[in-house]
Amino acid sequence: QVQLVESGGGLVQAGGSLRLSCAASGSRFIAAMGWYRQAPGNQRDLVAAITRGGDTNYADSVKGRFTISTDNTKNTVYLQMNSLKPEDTAVYYCNLRLNAGYTYWGQGTQVTVSS
Repeated sequence: QVQLVESGGGLVQAGGSLRLSCAASGSRFIAAMGWYRQAPGNQRDLVAAITRGGDTNYADSVKGRFTISTDNTKNTVYLQMNSLKPEDTAVYYCNLRLNAGYTYWGQGTQVTVSS
């Protein structure tokens, strides 16, 4: 049974930083991990993703401010968020995709950026 446990969300002032972590257990043959976010009334959108080989993909709105990384020995993905803006406020979800194509989601962690 694949489980994703997220941590690191919270309240921060604009211009501040937060680091999200997501630890995966019960998973093998991971193809990619990533972070999505969903603000009230909006769809869930990709923030950043990273493949097992280290290739990364970022939403245009976070390029230069957010950095995604992994510790493959721990099956953990991180999202370092700097220069946070109020529009970054959302629930952030960890995503895992296996080589076989199955995808899994974390429970979500709230990030709130005050102006």
